[in-house]
Amino acid sequence: MFLDHAKIYASSGAGGNGCVSFRREKYVPKGGPNGGDGGKGGDIIFKADSQLSTLIDFRYRAHYKAERGDHGQGGLKTGKNGEDDVIRVPCGSIIKDFETGEILAELLKDGEQKVILKGGRGGKGNTHFKNSTNQAPRTAQPGEKGVEKTLLIELKLIADVGLVGFPNAGKSTLISKISAAKPKIADYAFTTLSPNLGIVRFKEYDSFVVADIPGIIEGASDGKGLGIQFLRHIERTRMLLFMIDSVNLEGAKTKKKLLENYEILRKELKNYGADLLDKPGIMCFTKADAISGELRTKLEKLKTKEDKILISSVSGENLEELKVMIWNKLEHLKSENKN
Repeated sequence: MFLDHAKIYASSGAGGNGCVSFRREKYVPKGGPNGGDGGKGGDIIFKADSQLSTLIDFRYRAHYKAERGDHGQGGLKTGKNGEDDVIRVPCGSIIKDFETGEILAELLKDGEQKVILKGGRGGKGNTHFKNSTNQAPRTAQPGEKGVEKTLLIELKLIADVGLVGFPNAGKSTLISKISAAKPKIADYAFTTLSPNLGIVRFKEYDSFVVADIPGIIEGASDGKGLGIQFLRHIERTRMLLFMIDSVNLEGAKTKKKLLENYEILRKELKNYGADLLDKPGIMCFTKADAISGELRTKLEKLKTKEDKILISSVSGENLEELKVMIWNKLEHLKSENKN
């Protein structure tokens, strides 16, 4: 099961109390105070883990509490610090304060971590309060309380290419053919109910990551369909692959149908925001094995703003050419960023 948002309750550990103690040894008069300090409370730490791809674990555990620090002891013994609670999340997770909406952390790289809630400071023992007028202080400092917060975790997948299209446009079939991903494929709308990630091998040693999200329909930005729920997952993609079902373009008004479909997709992306339309794109006509020769000629001659390609995931037509086209565009983006 894929889960891309979760609410949890977390609290850091309280600090241990300082100790009131006096040195008492035979033949040592007026030994003086020797109370130790309390230990620091444990922190709540979030850490990105590339082995995780969903927030499903948080469905079964919603409460997290770090260990409190031990109290100080006599003989100037400091209490043990409380153990931190390290919460592992997938790369691409955003940690927010549920009450205010403030973003507390954004963890993108494997191993990246951040302290979200600091543990309480340990209290000072009575030895710290000795002075010239108070040689035997009988006061110590209490430990500081831990911090409690309700946190919201949101996951935005990190991929190089985001697949955008209507339901049944062939997105799942494509990702199953060019990567090892095994999404559900069927001849009805909304077979993809959650995003899929696929790693595409290119030549011998290179690769790129493709994200397939549920199909977008007209009015998705107003809450229709499923795709709008997952558009956050293409916010971090570097480019978009617009997938158009060629079979639906059969007939006399091919260009008009294409523009209508394309504009609906662009409109929903624009309404969602996040500057998705600023990303470079490729127009990909799918199901080439199921169209007439006349339509194939029309699509090959059609002039578009984006680079275009006609593919068939079933027969494998132009799949290698598509990978080359994607790779070249990604390399061009890399060189632009360096400059």
